[in-house]
Amino acid sequence: MSFVQFFLSTRPALFDVALLILRIFLGICFIVHGLGKLGVVGPGNMAGFVGWLKSLGVPFAAVQARITMLTELAGGTLLALGLCTRIAALFIFVAMTVAATIGHKGGGYLVTNNPPGNEYAVNLAMLMIVLILLGPGAYSLDQLLFAPR
Repeated sequence: MSFVQFFLSTRPALFDVALLILRIFLGICFIVHGLGKLGVVGPGNMAGFVGWLKSLGVPFAAVQARITMLTELAGGTLLALGLCTRIAALFIFVAMTVAATIGHKGGGYLVTNNPPGNEYAVNLAMLMIVLILLGPGAYSLDQLLFAPR
């Protein structure tokens, strides 16, 4: 493959490697965020997250906080493994859409704004759409367990 062909063509093997890399890194990202809500990593914890949701007027803030944390932990794990990928991506898409529209309301787009904008959440939501559309790729448990033989 020439240098020019590399940049102008797509090969199925590279496509599947790209999906694997995307799934693993996004999955880890969501797992870390879920652990942050449990107080395992970073300065946050569940009480702080619940309080923040209450301050935004989110109904049933304690329940919503736990649903979000579970979505991030379970969804992130499933994404990284490539198991039930489209379903996990759909749940995470919903969580990121809520984060973008409610959690970052009034912050504009840039995450560097004060208050922080919805840039990060919107981009993560759009990456979930990519995974919903493309699926997990060949290097996934979905492929191993559910693909026709």
